[in-house]
Amino acid sequence: MGSVVTSPSAVPQAWYNIVPDLPFKLPKPVNSKTGFPVGRHDLLGMISMELVEQELGTSERDVRIPREVRDFYQAWRPTALVRARGFEAALKTPARLYYKYEGTSPTGSHEANTAIPQAYYARRARAKRLVTGSGEGEWAAAVAAAASHFGIRAKVYLTRGSVARRPGVKTAAEVLGAEVVLSPSNATRVGRQALANSPDGPGSVGLAIAEAMEEAITDKDTKCATGTLLNHVVLHQTVIGLEARRQMERLRAQPDVVIGAVGGGSNFGGLVVPFLPLRFAGQPIRFVAAEAAACPSLTRGTYAYDYVDSSGLFPLVKMYTLGHEYTPPTIEAGGMRYHGMSPLISALYANGLIEATSIGQRAALDSALLFARTESLLVSPEAAYCLSAVVDEAKRCRETGQTKTILFGLSAHGHFSMHTYEAHLSALVPDVPPDEAGIQRSLEHLPRFEQAR
Repeated sequence: MGSVVTSPSAVPQAWYNIVPDLPFKLPKPVNSKTGFPVGRHDLLGMISMELVEQELGTSERDVRIPREVRDFYQAWRPTALVRARGFEAALKTPARLYYKYEGTSPTGSHEANTAIPQAYYARRARAKRLVTGSGEGEWAAAVAAAASHFGIRAKVYLTRGSVARRPGVKTAAEVLGAEVVLSPSNATRVGRQALANSPDGPGSVGLAIAEAMEEAITDKDTKCATGTLLNHVVLHQTVIGLEARRQMERLRAQPDVVIGAVGGGSNFGGLVVPFLPLRFAGQPIRFVAAEAAACPSLTRGTYAYDYVDSSGLFPLVKMYTLGHEYTPPTIEAGGMRYHGMSPLISALYANGLIEATSIGQRAALDSALLFARTESLLVSPEAAYCLSAVVDEAKRCRETGQTKTILFGLSAHGHFSMHTYEAHLSALVPDVPPDEAGIQRSLEHLPRFEQAR
């Protein structure tokens, strides 16, 4: 096993905004009441002005990373690019497998890449508190740590289903200074409504985000942070792919395939977006998004305008969605239980620039075990879906004899997930199919509106 770790000076100076380079126009978010494209005033109640500009801005290709954010990044960035030689040998593949590992951040995942700038901008906006919704503990911990670093309070609405499977995630966020509320909760109108409809429901990422947004809208001293989906979140994550491009160039290697897991799309987008200009220039690089079969928004969803939260507090965005009313079945990877997909990733998929595959959780966890036993690295259940897609691609190379270079992203370590692996080793983790009837009902309730031209 060999690795490439560049010096701290190699941490990117700017995030990469791909919008000016896209060969198509990215559909704009719209106000559901007027049908007109969203303006800055539509978002300022929830997020800071800088994030509004990053969300809606389309012309600035290189977005400067603030010095204080970059200083924090340098505590662990750049992250390692590693040749997975043991994994290659176990799979008997001629493919060369490289992974970009994000589990060395202070809170153990890629989530810190966006939590830090969101907390920084909230402080600049003189917010006293940062509130968020989370389906998995890594994001909760990242927001708690970032808010504490910049001297503001953090509050996290954490889905009940996630806490039931990873009890340590609540404690981790609280140790780092956050107030944690289980979602659905009695603290918000949308939470109380959800409890009335389903008192024992596990909650969902969309519902947790809705509770956080409701609180941000009603409290002038509070800003909302989101760990997935929105364009500014993908923008912050491009530090992953920017570093990976430089590291592969140092190796004089070029990926033939880039693979990542997708829940809402930020981790995948952060890895692949900086490589897309090579595709635009004619290089035949494939990009593969691996999603959970229980929540298959790309492979089963509809490309339509929908809400990012379950209650419609945020403006409409065009994305692949299972419907904002859909509550995915409970699976071990809480971060994969999101009803929609990033508008940017959705547009790339709709225009044929990326591929998608859906994977059952048993196959995902089997791949994670094989990786742990050959590379001595235990990853999160979310990252396990990426590994399963890598296994499939490597086996195809074995069958065809093709010597491809495969780059893949591992978003987080698995230290919060020992209960999951214990259950899987005891053959207690089932494959969970999507709720087809629930998807159909939810899609029937997609927002209906006339978009103003």
